[in-house]
Amino acid sequence: MKNVKHILIKSITVIFFTVMLFSCSNSTEEVRNFLEEKNLPIGKAKEAYHVYKDSGKITSKLITPLLLDFSNRKNHPYNEFPKGIKIINFNNKGRDSVTIIGDYALSYAKTEVSEIKGNVVVTNHTDKSRLETEQLFWDQKTQYFVSEKAFTMYKENDTITGIGFECKQDLSKHLAKKTTGIIETKE
Repeated sequence: MKNVKHILIKSITVIFFTVMLFSCSNSTEEVRNFLEEKNLPIGKAKEAYHVYKDSGKITSKLITPLLLDFSNRKNHPYNEFPKGIKIINFNNKGRDSVTIIGDYALSYAKTEVSEIKGNVVVTNHTDKSRLETEQLFWDQKTQYFVSEKAFTMYKENDTITGIGFECKQDLSKHLAKKTTGIIETKE
């Protein structure tokens, strides 16, 4: 009798907890709204390594120690890279063409504009040019960089310093503002 009572109590307890579990329900939308209100990411990835492909060819790689996914934002979904980012673009027959490195980054999904801050270095491996600055805005649609911060651009025969610049992603066709330095020109 004591054994039957014990089994009955366990069975009632299991049924009670099972009913409680199934009675709790949150829709995906409710969870997303809760995370958005609390300014919490919907996802987190550590030591992320993402490869982008187009028509079967690798076009770029993204490497970061920490990725926070805020794609649950209705108006401005974004990804945050609080511990730095490294992006390697491949345009030159599968070889590393342009590498972008920074200490912190935000990438907005709707506008496809990224902000990279802190020790930003962009290297074009094809023509061996390099850009160094503290902040960079990158329009991924047009493949264009813009900054209003101090910069140094190293070309094969030139070193250009200034405040503010615009250029293509491969560091060609640049517009440098408030510049100083020795620049080699063709007559």
